[in-house]
Amino acid sequence: MATQTPSDKDRVVIFDTTLRDGEQCPGATMTHEEKLEVAELLDTMGVDIIEAGFPIASEGDFAAVNEIARRAKNSVICGLSRAAPKDIDRCAEAIRPAKRNRIHTFLSTSPVHMKYKLQKEPHEVFEMVVAQVTRARSHTDDVEWSSEDGTRTEFDFLCRCVEAAIKAGATTINIPDTVGYTTPEEYRELFRRVIENVPNSDKAVFSVHCHNDLGMAVANSLAGVMGGARQIECTVNGIGERAGNAALEEIVMAIKTRNDVFPFATGIDATMLTRASKLVAAATSFPVQYNKAIVGRNAFAHESGIHQDGMLKNAQTYEIMTPESVGVKQTSLVMGKHSGRHAFQHKLEELGYQLSDNQLQDAFVRFKALADRKKQIYDEDIEALVDEEIATAHDRVKIVSLTVIAGTMGPQTATLTVDIDGQHTTHQATGNGPVDAIFNAIHAIVPHEAKLELYQVHAVTEGTDAQAEVSVRLAAEGRSFTAKGADPDTLVASAKAYLGALNKMMSKRGKVPGVEKRIHANEVG
Repeated sequence: MATQTPSDKDRVVIFDTTLRDGEQCPGATMTHEEKLEVAELLDTMGVDIIEAGFPIASEGDFAAVNEIARRAKNSVICGLSRAAPKDIDRCAEAIRPAKRNRIHTFLSTSPVHMKYKLQKEPHEVFEMVVAQVTRARSHTDDVEWSSEDGTRTEFDFLCRCVEAAIKAGATTINIPDTVGYTTPEEYRELFRRVIENVPNSDKAVFSVHCHNDLGMAVANSLAGVMGGARQIECTVNGIGERAGNAALEEIVMAIKTRNDVFPFATGIDATMLTRASKLVAAATSFPVQYNKAIVGRNAFAHESGIHQDGMLKNAQTYEIMTPESVGVKQTSLVMGKHSGRHAFQHKLEELGYQLSDNQLQDAFVRFKALADRKKQIYDEDIEALVDEEIATAHDRVKIVSLTVIAGTMGPQTATLTVDIDGQHTTHQATGNGPVDAIFNAIHAIVPHEAKLELYQVHAVTEGTDAQAEVSVRLAAEGRSFTAKGADPDTLVASAKAYLGALNKMMSKRGKVPGVEKRIHANEVG
């Protein structure tokens, strides 16, 4: 390995290849402007080397690498090239404007690649390694050489090629797990053995580059560092060929969080990780899976009641890092069917509600019922539920059950059961549509002379399972009474709203003699 001073002996260099290997992911192509925007953020967040592209691939790729090289302020700008002289020269031209630049050139060394891909004998490949590194070194003093499919390369031949590449001028040696085949212990041992067996290994920095075909890219990368490598090649969100590359954010936070196991340091500003993730996801149109480590939507979200209760007592019970450390504003207690009473009460307090114990219990029961019916509970759902709970706390007439038969073959029928002062009454009515049938059933159970002045429906939140909020205004004896009802079923919400308005009519603020008489006489049903 390259000579290091005591102050930087545990420094791990972060080599980001989002704009090269990441963009090779099918469907992840970025525009010129998007590449510049991503590169600027990577440069700002402390990435040591940005592999900006593959200049020989197209005029667009060349232009992007060249412009990134012009704009870079801190990072080394690197271009990729194959062993061909034209590739190397084109790469050198693209990166020339950078304050610090690097040529990354590669060649397959595994038996299967040499036989079927290159169709060359090992001695021919060996000669090509020397030639390509020598040519690259004539353009810049920072040259990286990669043994493509290094983890499936015969060990002795790998050592010979590495030694020759360093002798020819390579300052970084990358032994990639190109097809995601290795395991952590194998990869760690490979680096240890290569470094021990290559005489001039101290003249170069060794690098890991892992693919995620078996889901071990990050683990393998960290194992390679434990084996002696001091550069990690990775991508934002782990995008890349096939199953992707090692994820930059996971690498950085693994080292940061478990520094007792991985006693290394990177120069990455971890508070920018979430921002970088969102930018790359938007630029590539590749959404980040919800349960993705570090930057996924659920990475700092808790729904389980046990977890939420622990989090409210002490965040360290279920979080090994703070959301702020990766650029997330705060932990999210996601309200759902697994949420507990403590978390529900905490959410209500956040929303500004102070309920009595009985009101809280009733609201929690209704919340659980709603969560069983609705996949995602928004704050607006809870607000609608609690507002209704508060508004109907003293109602004398409450809905118990409702069944509606509707469709093209009318008339529509509603069977409604209500609770009036503790007694249940059921009535079936027909109408010109399901809502009319429900209101007719209510009128039959609780006769009144009130006129319906307003019937309005709107969705509380988005989605087909959104709660409907219905507003009803009834007018009687020169006074108006308005109430709202909320439920994922619009018809149930309609019944709640109508009954809510009737209850207001029967309250001290607006008694209706006819209604009171019927209720007191217990004539219903």
